[in-house]
Amino acid sequence: MSDSILTSVEDGIGLLTINRPKVLNALDVPTLLELEAAFARLEADAAVRAVIITGAGDRAFVAGGDIADLNSRNGLAHYQEFAEVVHRVFRRIEISDKPTIAAVNGFALGGGTELVLATDIRVLADTARLGLPEITLGLFPGAGGTQRIIRQIPPCRAKEIMFTGEQISAQEAVAIGLANKVVPKDQVLAAAREIAARIAAKSPVVLKLLKRTLLNGADMPLSAALPYEQSMIGLVLDTADAHEGCSAFLEKRKASFAGK
Repeated sequence: MSDSILTSVEDGIGLLTINRPKVLNALDVPTLLELEAAFARLEADAAVRAVIITGAGDRAFVAGGDIADLNSRNGLAHYQEFAEVVHRVFRRIEISDKPTIAAVNGFALGGGTELVLATDIRVLADTARLGLPEITLGLFPGAGGTQRIIRQIPPCRAKEIMFTGEQISAQEAVAIGLANKVVPKDQVLAAAREIAARIAAKSPVVLKLLKRTLLNGADMPLSAALPYEQSMIGLVLDTADAHEGCSAFLEKRKASFAGK
C-alpha cells in the first residue's frame, strides 16, 4: 500500500488527508481504494466521533480525476472500473454514521467538488475554488455530482455551474449554500477541527440516529418523513445518552455522553 492517504486520530477527531500533492491530489482507482479502506478504519474506531477530509499541500483539496486515464477508457470499462469505485466510495462517506467535514484547502474541481458534495459540513479556504468543469472536456459530472448538487443548491444555479463549467469562489459557494464558511487559508484545518470538536462532544449514538433521520427522510415525501422522524426520536429516548443529557441540563452540569 502507498501513502496516498494519510490518517490520524486526536481528541476524538479523525483526520484523513489525500496525499498526492504532485498531481494536485487527483483521484485514480488505487487512491480511491485507499481512501475507502482508510475511511473504513476511522468508521470502525469507537474513539472517532467525527472525520475531517482534506488535501495535502497548499494548492488543492482534490483537483479532479486523472484525465489521461479517463481518456483511455470506453463506456463499459469506465462503468465497471472507475465509476463503480468512485460511486461506492463517495456514497460510503455520504451515508456514514459519523459526521464528516471537508477542509477545502485549495482547488476542488470535478471529482473534488463531488467529494465535497458527499460530506456533511464544508469549510473553505478563502483561496479555494470549486467547480464541475467536465462539460469543457465534452463530459459531465459522473461521480454523483449531477444528482447531489441539484439537491443541495437552487437548480437554476446548479445547472449554470454544470452547463458552463465555470469555477466559483469560496465566498460564492457559501452564498449559494454549497459550503458553511470561509476562513483564511492558513486557518482552514483549525476551523474544521473547531467544528469537529464541538460535534465530538455530543452523543455519538444520537448523532448516528440524527444522520440517518436526515439522510433517509430527505428521500421521502413529507407525509412519510414526519412519522419516520417520530419513530426515530422514540429510539433516541431509549438511549442512556438522551437521559444523561436531560439530567445534566436539569442538574446544571456538563453532560457526559457514553455513546449508549
